[in-house]
Amino acid sequence: MPTYFAHDGTHLAYRVFGAGSPLVCLPGGPMLSSAYLGDLGGLSAHRRLLMVDPRGTGRSAIPKDAASYRCDRLVDDVEALREHLGLDRLDLLAHSAGANLAALYAARRPQRVGRLALITPSTRAVGIEVTGQARLEIARLREDEPWFAAAFSALEAVVAGDVTDDRWKAIDPLFYGRWDAAAQAHNAAANAERNEEVAAAFNAAGAFDPQATRAALAAFGAPVLLLGGEVDPNTPPDAVVEYAALFPDAEVVIQPGAGHYPWLDDAARFTATTAAFLT
Repeated sequence: MPTYFAHDGTHLAYRVFGAGSPLVCLPGGPMLSSAYLGDLGGLSAHRRLLMVDPRGTGRSAIPKDAASYRCDRLVDDVEALREHLGLDRLDLLAHSAGANLAALYAARRPQRVGRLALITPSTRAVGIEVTGQARLEIARLREDEPWFAAAFSALEAVVAGDVTDDRWKAIDPLFYGRWDAAAQAHNAAANAERNEEVAAAFNAAGAFDPQATRAALAAFGAPVLLLGGEVDPNTPPDAVVEYAALFPDAEVVIQPGAGHYPWLDDAARFTATTAAFLT
């Protein structure tokens, strides 16, 4: 497994799938390893995927300074990887919370980004709020599913602020286009890895300055793909469209029937869309 050193000396790792031109892939969570991304539904047939394990996850070392988990500070880890690879510019793909890191990197180092693909992106870095009502409206699209009643009831409680571990678990099916055995196994593996303390550090006070990031992205000239899931309650289609409007050159694709992990819901459609943008 290839490794490199961050600017603060932390030893970081990444997985490699496929061959050809490199595509740096940033996982979400926040602060999950890249394992849950797999090879993004076969995208490795089109690009050489460099699947980053953020510091403190997967094969990457735990940093000496826990404050270095903060999203804005992780920008330096992406830059260290670019330097390690000897690339003038990176093509970047980021999923969910990883899109916050990608947005901050693009805002701070726009000349170092070739193409940027944001997959069901978190919108925290740019200050786009997804309301509880918007999440409920998306969830209602799943009302014919056998698990819907329990999941929707739990989501209503979470939106109202009545949060418990059991309710978080009950809404898991809403994030997948199909709640089948593969989705359940994927969900269980990701949940087993979650570290709430590290995730909180990623979003710690000072991590984001949405106004400044929006201003920087308004001048970001590289092509951007924003790919959302039709039934994703985390980042509903309206939020994806609003996010795209922040860039001068952005393409929006809403994948039919997809939840928060579109490469699992329809791998062929996801890879065709993403590969076409990256070509």
